[in-house]
Amino acid sequence: MEPEVVIKLVDSLKNLYTVKLICECIGVPRATYYRWVQKSWGPTELEQQIIDICKSLKYRVGHRMVKKILKGDHNILVNRNTVQRIMQKYTIQCRVKPKRKTRFAGESKCIVPNVLEQNFRADGPNQKWVTDITYLPFGDSMMYLSTIMDLYNNEIVAYRVNHTQAVELVLDTLKVACNGRETKGLILHSDQGSQYTSYAFQGLAEEKGIITSMSRKGNCFDNAVIESFHSTIKSEEFYTHQKVHLTNSIVLEKVESYMYYYNYIRPFSKLNSLSPVQFRAKAA
Repeated sequence: MEPEVVIKLVDSLKNLYTVKLICECIGVPRATYYRWVQKSWGPTELEQQIIDICKSLKYRVGHRMVKKILKGDHNILVNRNTVQRIMQKYTIQCRVKPKRKTRFAGESKCIVPNVLEQNFRADGPNQKWVTDITYLPFGDSMMYLSTIMDLYNNEIVAYRVNHTQAVELVLDTLKVACNGRETKGLILHSDQGSQYTSYAFQGLAEEKGIITSMSRKGNCFDNAVIESFHSTIKSEEFYTHQKVHLTNSIVLEKVESYMYYYNYIRPFSKLNSLSPVQFRAKAA
């Protein structure tokens, strides 16, 4: 029996009989009837605010961040379990990152010490950058994303996408990152991929006054922040579209759209619920 029919029937008879008796006669549990009634009323004011927050952030944040936004932007104090329950009720939980498969660094040419040593904190912009390349297997052909992140506020300072992961990909990314920025004495950390151990990349970094640093071979924790970002962009922007065919042009558009969202809109707990660009601007 359709919920709408049951609700209308009970409403028409509840002045003559009890709701319990009506439900017994039509074979619908009373608890089920009340659950249908609650759903028919639509979301409460709090539920609607949570729905609006999640929608504005494209369902990419968890209940803890929603709780902080409710408190910071709306002056609403609510238990995070309540927020989680509402998000589960309306199926607006953030997307879960799939576990990352282990991969090993390529053949090395010019290996440098691990200067960063997993110290991912920076006191200001352009002190510590991290970089990496990841696969984008979502379009007509395989593409590769090269990214450089500033550890001060997790801002993506440069990125490039190409059909090959040749050394030119990381050179172009570094040139964009250095454009208009003071880089003398900056630490740039990478893994031991062949692109980063190339003499061309090390030479460009030296030319810009950059101190290069490299992870220990096969140790993903030494470059965990940028690897986590690459996992995030895939889980939040692409993995929900696995059954949908995407052209390479659409993949590029989605990467560009996500980079803007990540830098200018996406709130971070470590940044007082501000986006990377908002945090940098406020600190300036």
